[in-house]
Amino acid sequence: MNSQISKKALAHIHQHALMDYPNECCGFVYGTEGEYRSITLAKKVANVKQGDQTRRFEISPLDYLAAENYALENNLLLLGIYHSHPNHPARPSEHDRVQAVDYFSYIITSVSAKKINKTTSWRLNSNKQFDEEQLAMSNGQLTMSK
Repeated sequence: MNSQISKKALAHIHQHALMDYPNECCGFVYGTEGEYRSITLAKKVANVKQGDQTRRFEISPLDYLAAENYALENNLLLLGIYHSHPNHPARPSEHDRVQAVDYFSYIITSVSAKKINKTTSWRLNSNKQFDEEQLAMSNGQLTMSK
């Protein structure tokens, strides 16, 4: 399935990645689903990973529950998770794959000091491997995933 992302949601993800650099940032993406996924909102959450946050992120169960409730209260779908890869490619790691759940889109932004390098989106296939989703801006322009 292809996804569209609003300019505002993508800007939020990029700003969060730059702000939390050199640590990984993380958050949720919300929107609607029909012919394609339409991501209209991104909301940051705290990376609660103990230890080295430059290579890993963790979202607390309470933040996940709050995200589910937010989606229900605002008539949105919780479509996935975003996170950054500081100084690494915008490709999912094996750790990302093992932690992933069906249905969610995983938006990954590669970030270095003061620069967004690339943003991609991924979903698990039936073999529990990641396939890259085409991620387009809602105005039809491709994001940096090209």
